[in-house]
Amino acid sequence: MESMAKNETVDVTELQRRVAGTVAGPGQPGYDDAVNIWNAAISRRPAVVASCASSADVAAALVFARERNLEVSVRGGGHNYAGFALCDGGLMIDLTPMKAVSVDDDARTARCGGGITWGELDAATQAHGLAVPGGFISKTGVGGLTLGGGIGWLTRLAGLTADNLIGAEVVTADGRVVHASHTENPDLLWALRGGGGNFGVVTEFEFRLHPVGPVVQLGLFLFSPDQGRELFRFARDYVETLPDECGVFMAGLSAPPEPFVPAELHFTPVFALAVVGLRDEAEHAQLIAPIKEALSPVVEMVTPIPYIGLQQMFDASAPWGMHNYEKAAYLAELTDGAIDTIIEHQAKKMSPLSFVPIFVLGGAYRKANEDAGAFGGSRDFRYVINISATAMSPEDYDAERSWSRQYWSALVEHAVGVGSYVNFMTEYDEDRVRNSYGAKYERLRQIKAAYDPDNLFHLNPNIPPAT
Repeated sequence: MESMAKNETVDVTELQRRVAGTVAGPGQPGYDDAVNIWNAAISRRPAVVASCASSADVAAALVFARERNLEVSVRGGGHNYAGFALCDGGLMIDLTPMKAVSVDDDARTARCGGGITWGELDAATQAHGLAVPGGFISKTGVGGLTLGGGIGWLTRLAGLTADNLIGAEVVTADGRVVHASHTENPDLLWALRGGGGNFGVVTEFEFRLHPVGPVVQLGLFLFSPDQGRELFRFARDYVETLPDECGVFMAGLSAPPEPFVPAELHFTPVFALAVVGLRDEAEHAQLIAPIKEALSPVVEMVTPIPYIGLQQMFDASAPWGMHNYEKAAYLAELTDGAIDTIIEHQAKKMSPLSFVPIFVLGGAYRKANEDAGAFGGSRDFRYVINISATAMSPEDYDAERSWSRQYWSALVEHAVGVGSYVNFMTEYDEDRVRNSYGAKYERLRQIKAAYDPDNLFHLNPNIPPAT
């Protein structure tokens, strides 16, 4: 579908007649807030924003866009590195007003609107001592993270966020409101479980919940750069001994200016190992005992922590309004060569906010049925390494982005293929997306053709429809 020329104007008044929510163009109330997304490196400007209050609003906005050949973007949390919430000269569908949450204690399920963030969903489910496996940053939108897969603290316990998606309300490109479940449009549910925002606007998600919290056990250990090799060589064996009922995480970062970190270490380069126990303190003490026996961390914090607090622990590493870029790779093993690459390139980072989380997979992630959803990553992968560059100014952005790219180019020699986790990409091309989905790609193209044959929803890890 050809988009309208960017210098043409959009009849905001006509769209407002069709949509119950707020409609705004540049300079009008509500516009600047709606287009204010997390990644300041993205500068696209929609011609009009429809802040939708319901699926009927979304349907009306999509019909309006198709009538005028407008490009369409969709905003959930606005936290995507690639800035897909924004389009140039088109229509942005803003889902942020859609934040309703309902929790069914007996069925252990939750329904939430398409504009909700993980912090908001966690608050609602933790009131019942339940949780959906989510991400690491509480301001991330539930929608984007779910549709790409969803890796977080509970991945070993309960799998990906997408593995726990059991239903959805979706507005398709032609303005139809449909439901996806195991019994209704099951092909669409399969595609939504990792296939990105290619198939429609998801206005409501339904998740399976798991008993978690309200308090969990945290063991966080920081190490100096010259301890890095010792740490990673220990950790690659240690993590294989851990039970599924725990979260484990490694990272290269700058030491945070927190009270538990000595002042002389604030903002200095460190490596981290974190182990989260989901049971009691005594069991957690046994889990982390080998770390204390084998290594000598420069900082150690072992404490109970609310699960909601755990979910917010790394929020300060991703402040709103910075210039951000990322690349990522899957590793089957943490080989000596991969460790050497991590040590070498971590030392070259310049911004104190740049952050390289190393997600340790296994448990329920590894045991899940690969054919139950579109997620492309192999369940045999043990690690996902995300090289996240964050600069405080446009002047520093190019250098930090180059650091991320060079790091990735060296690391990919030790990785599994050139595909990646689609939620950890800033730049997309068809070959990389195809490689990320592997054998599932052609099935996704067929489903795309059924629900969006004109590729209206292309601002995403795009899967073109089969012809």
